[in-house]
Amino acid sequence: MHLPSYATAELITLALNEDIGRGDITTRATIALSSRGRAVITAKEPLVLCGVELIRYIYHRIDPAVKVVPARADGAALKKGDIIATVTGPCRALLTGERTVLNFLQRLSGVATITRRYVAALDKRSKTRIVDTRKTTPGWRTFEKYAVRIGGASNHRFALDDGILIKDNHIAAAGSIAAALKKARAAAHHLVRVEVETATLAEVKAALAARADIIMLDNMDQTTIRKAIALIGGRAVTELSGGVTLEKIPALSRLGADLISVGALTHSAPSVDINLTLTTGK
Repeated sequence: MHLPSYATAELITLALNEDIGRGDITTRATIALSSRGRAVITAKEPLVLCGVELIRYIYHRIDPAVKVVPARADGAALKKGDIIATVTGPCRALLTGERTVLNFLQRLSGVATITRRYVAALDKRSKTRIVDTRKTTPGWRTFEKYAVRIGGASNHRFALDDGILIKDNHIAAAGSIAAALKKARAAAHHLVRVEVETATLAEVKAALAARADIIMLDNMDQTTIRKAIALIGGRAVTELSGGVTLEKIPALSRLGADLISVGALTHSAPSVDINLTLTTGK
């Protein structure tokens, strides 16, 4: 599993330009051009690693002479003190790229780590899968959704052109679930599935009558969810959404839904602690 090159090039360019600006004046002032060094990147807490290939990509954008030797691959569960990679080359390059490298590793590993916790919380007998949402950091969606997959969950639609999801505001503007679905069917080609957000059993019935492919059960209590899933009876894919927390996952996963969408995988994942330590003269 690899990050798409188009997303990598664009975002890394933006990140390096943002951080370096007109040049790393501290490093230029204090480090001799001829100085070479060795840096070790280390996990400072338990985490699920994500973003290893970006270490080489970022450093090679700064100086192709930098050599990166990964010690672990994306998806590895690391303990505090585990080495992620060693980096050797010109000290100026190692220091100039330090913060950008760590920013990507810490953020993406944070998403992968929290995702792994959600997946692990699923009832072992459940068929339910955890999926993400579009509640991502602007510009980082490809990276964060990649980190979700590394953590063991699945991706929901990537963008607005990636699938039809009729939400409450679409229904309000169209006039009804039936009207919105009719218009969606007329506009979409035969390979596009249509999902409808529902908040009540009456809306579930309307979505079924209009032949929705996927029915989202949004912010329903567990009793209502059970009734809704029984009502749907396998005639549509079911997705639970709204107010989902890690503590709720075991119980929710026993209700029989196909999917649980969790915005917190990306919008609330804390960055993990990763360190880069440099030794000169090696």
